[in-house]
Amino acid sequence: MGRSANLPRGLVDHFRAGADSWPDDTGCPILHVDMDAFYASVEIRERPELRNRPVVVGGTGPRGVVSSANYLAREYGVRSAMPTSRARRLCPQAVYVPPTFPLYTEASSKVMEIFREVTPLVEPLSLDEAFLDVSGALRRLRATPAQVGAQLRRSVAEQVGVTCSVGVASTKFIAKLASGMSKPDGMVVVPHAQTLEFLHPLPVGALWGVGGRTAESLDRVGMETVGDVAAAPLARLRRVVGNAAAEHLYALANGHDSRAVVPESAEKSIGAEETFDVDHHDRELLRRELLRLSERTAASLRSRGLRGRTVSIKVRFHDFTTITRSRTLPVATDVSREVFQAASKLLDESVPHGAVRLIGVRVEQLVQAAEVGEQLFLDAPERGWREADHAADSARSRFGGAAVRPASLLGQGPRRSGLTEPKPDRGK
Repeated sequence: MGRSANLPRGLVDHFRAGADSWPDDTGCPILHVDMDAFYASVEIRERPELRNRPVVVGGTGPRGVVSSANYLAREYGVRSAMPTSRARRLCPQAVYVPPTFPLYTEASSKVMEIFREVTPLVEPLSLDEAFLDVSGALRRLRATPAQVGAQLRRSVAEQVGVTCSVGVASTKFIAKLASGMSKPDGMVVVPHAQTLEFLHPLPVGALWGVGGRTAESLDRVGMETVGDVAAAPLARLRRVVGNAAAEHLYALANGHDSRAVVPESAEKSIGAEETFDVDHHDRELLRRELLRLSERTAASLRSRGLRGRTVSIKVRFHDFTTITRSRTLPVATDVSREVFQAASKLLDESVPHGAVRLIGVRVEQLVQAAEVGEQLFLDAPERGWREADHAADSARSRFGGAAVRPASLLGQGPRRSGLTEPKPDRGK
């Protein structure tokens, strides 16, 4: 939704909130709250000695990718989605940390709980950002939208130990832009009556849906700012970017965005994937990696109270050819063994031999676990694999992720450098 983190900040300084003062927030019920360099901030919270050092989170091998960098590292040009090898050249003195996704998931859950204490209208976009509609909560809280935003920032810092940035506006699009401009650890309030004053000086890249090519096309016809797009005849805009894109950009450029905050849309799939440091032909090694990823995926399902019917695997070969294969189960599952058995059969029966660069497991067709009946079998033991998984989950929550794992995963595994889910936090 626009490249708000890269926008010129001098244009909006008078919209920035101070310690106890901010612009008029009347008619601005939409908040966009975004964690600052989330993964890196969580790692620094766990290791306070890193607080004044550049920190980069991501794959540490030759094919690793940066998923998050704190603001000290960004001063050297390090950005998310950059190859780690390039980041090391730009900032060799940084501390490079592999991702710890359970920590990020736990921190995200606490953040979302804080949001939902304010309003039930919370729309998470990822682990580290969400829209909130606080219009119904203002009277109960005896607060204005900006006061709610300031309180959320304090609560997140005190209870979770990381900072966040907040945009307050009358629409989702403007709130999202505002939060990007307030980074790090700030708040920008865009009064409803000053929406166009805020929006029109910005470069066209601020518009949601405008990438590099579209920006170049607009620039060639003299449309460099959002205000230029708003002032252009719609017919001319259609000739430049096409009918559908023209309608969309023209509406945004004129401050129109009717989208509501939609609470917690259902997840469509859950999965994990890894990129190897070197390509692998060994099918047994690939099968063990599928077991590792199946364990991780099934644990994610159980933590969310979900089960899924379709298991799919993703395989990327040395030449970047990528295939996916799937199998639908008779009954939705969250059992690690059942996910792995399906994934392993797909590897054996549907994937050609070759040097593999990346492998992944995903479970789809998700339903709430409470809605799924148990499939009973004659002579089945009283306690089965699901109970074993829950016991392992309990042990891992108390003693760490390595406390319980399949025997075949003990010892040295393949060197891995890629990211698993969740996705990088995109340089926030």
